[in-house]
Amino acid sequence: MAQKTKYNMVKEKITDWITSGKVKPGEKIHSENELVKMFGVSRHTVRQAVGDLVHEGWLYREQGAGTFCSFRQEENEQTVLPAQTNGKNIGVITTYISDYIFPSIIRGIESYLTAQGYSLTFACTDNDIEKEKQCLQTMLSRNIDGLIVEPTKSSIYNPNIHYYLELEQHNIPYLMINQFYPQLAPPHIVVNDEHGGYIATEHLIKLGHRKIIGLFKTDDLQGVNRMQGFIRAFREHGITFFPDMVISYSTEDMNEKVNDRLNKFYSSDDRPTAIVCYNDQLALMVLDVLRNHQISVPEDVSVVGYDDSFLAETFEVKLTSVAHPKMEMGIEAAKRIVSAVEGKDNNPQSIIYEPELVVRNSTAPIKSKDIVISQE
Repeated sequence: MAQKTKYNMVKEKITDWITSGKVKPGEKIHSENELVKMFGVSRHTVRQAVGDLVHEGWLYREQGAGTFCSFRQEENEQTVLPAQTNGKNIGVITTYISDYIFPSIIRGIESYLTAQGYSLTFACTDNDIEKEKQCLQTMLSRNIDGLIVEPTKSSIYNPNIHYYLELEQHNIPYLMINQFYPQLAPPHIVVNDEHGGYIATEHLIKLGHRKIIGLFKTDDLQGVNRMQGFIRAFREHGITFFPDMVISYSTEDMNEKVNDRLNKFYSSDDRPTAIVCYNDQLALMVLDVLRNHQISVPEDVSVVGYDDSFLAETFEVKLTSVAHPKMEMGIEAAKRIVSAVEGKDNNPQSIIYEPELVVRNSTAPIKSKDIVISQE
């Protein structure tokens, strides 16, 4: 009971720092060692409290840098950072704000724009088209000078296209990050996700794996492109396809669909020896399913994630993952929108980052008895 009281005390105090404004969005909180000394509790208690606050969206971790206060808000409510000297305001719409890789992207955007004297209006869509509509309406009503957008459900037709055309009618520049709406063909900054899916799969093939399944979110272009790379790796290496090798899901049915399909696979004798995941968040869910089936990673199954987020190193199994530029993408997006707003670059070029695979201990060569020779 005493441990629980100390744990709650640490959580409540850090939460109070955030709600009172003592720690502001994007600011770093005290280190783990400092918190241990400050509260007189164990390292385990601090780690558990901070971990819960990260999960709840109050904090986010950035590899090699520490733990930071999130840009936390309710639903799609907009947050405006204080206006600076030039009175210019840039809108930023992302699918999410306070979790996963998004705080790092936003931190990159915010660090450059505020240094250039711009105020920012943040909003998130929760990858919901109706919420995107509300965000765009708000941005237009605030007379923003430029807009950075992460598309919502980018693989399907978006009914909010006319709001972007309205931006163009008012000569308000915008660019898109992570993906873009093909109908608009706007300036964009993206990762070559098709190649990312390819190198993740090729890595497993070179380790001797043949029965590999891919889990991909298909209402976003990132997932569609990563799936294309997954399939291309099979073709180019002459690996025979097998039934149900691709498991697709949408934003709304991820937990139910992925859990159901994985449980069916690993309740049978004909089990895949490797899994390629849409992102690191999904990979951690996969690790939980495998643990429930008493399947060891990487001894029995190799797992690859995507984005090389802070989650890749949070579990006892450190995750092999395809790197995402995150903060670099945010800074570059901010630079380009400022150039467009200031008339220095009226036709900004798009950027495509080439991904690299970060290999950790969630992948290993297949056991020799499980190797299946492909028939070409």
